[in-house]
Amino acid sequence: MTNFFDFAISRLPDAATRCSRPPLGEIDALAQKASFAAALRLLAGSFISLYEGSPEMTALFATRQSRLLCHALVALYFQKRGTCDAETEEPFLTREDFAQLALKHGLASHDVAYAFFRQALERGLTNPSDQSDGERAGGVVPSPLTLAMLAHWYDVHFQALDLVDEGFRACRFIERSETMLAHIHPRVAQALLSNPEVRCPGPLSIIFNWFDAGGLLMDRLIAGIDRENPLEQGRHLTDVKTVSQLAKSLSLSRTHVSRKLAAAELIGGIGWSGRRGRSALWISQGFYEEYARTQARKLLILDDAFMAI
Repeated sequence: MTNFFDFAISRLPDAATRCSRPPLGEIDALAQKASFAAALRLLAGSFISLYEGSPEMTALFATRQSRLLCHALVALYFQKRGTCDAETEEPFLTREDFAQLALKHGLASHDVAYAFFRQALERGLTNPSDQSDGERAGGVVPSPLTLAMLAHWYDVHFQALDLVDEGFRACRFIERSETMLAHIHPRVAQALLSNPEVRCPGPLSIIFNWFDAGGLLMDRLIAGIDRENPLEQGRHLTDVKTVSQLAKSLSLSRTHVSRKLAAAELIGGIGWSGRRGRSALWISQGFYEEYARTQARKLLILDDAFMAI
């Protein structure tokens, strides 16, 4: 996996700092609903399943920076498609388009944006444009698999929202996902790219999101919480018994995972119920709440976009 992080993406552009964010009370209200824990398990488990179904491509979603770059790339494609004549023009993206967008949002340097653009093509996130004239040389479009995975990503989030309030967003989305995706994703991506709380998460998220597969590691720990054992001393036991088990499930090296778990352990986010690295791993209530609030912010963003569409 490639870690693209070399840029202070926590430095928001001026325009982004003025964007609205979900009120803290609204986030807390969602996160404290009785059914939210089940919604959280649905999300975490679905993210792991998505990775297992296409590990080569989803490796591009491994860090906070690369996830935002993925959202930005596909949103730019939909925006360009919206300005094209559907009958005579096919939209396409160039690496220059993408680099300018990455710089505009403070996501990456030119070199990092170019590297990500190349990796996206190599890993199947994008395909070469069908057109071969000079203007379109090097142009790309999102692959069919990417669009299918994005539709699934929205479906899972809408299922989570429906689980919380017994709504029908997922059914309505699936009925017209192809049309709706083009309208909703630029709106959602803009909100994700400009929301300070999404881009600048808490200390545990920072530890995990600045290295390869960090987000997936958090998903795996949340999905593995032992629901049979109640919270004790502010700790949630998980079904993870060894570092090797965790590393193997995500195709990572044991050394790599051990190093990052040790960093989280130093600030009290995780720990071992017995011998370090050889017993059930626990996560702190603070870790759980930080993850939960991040997902709640994202769900509110998607819900607002859904209602607007």
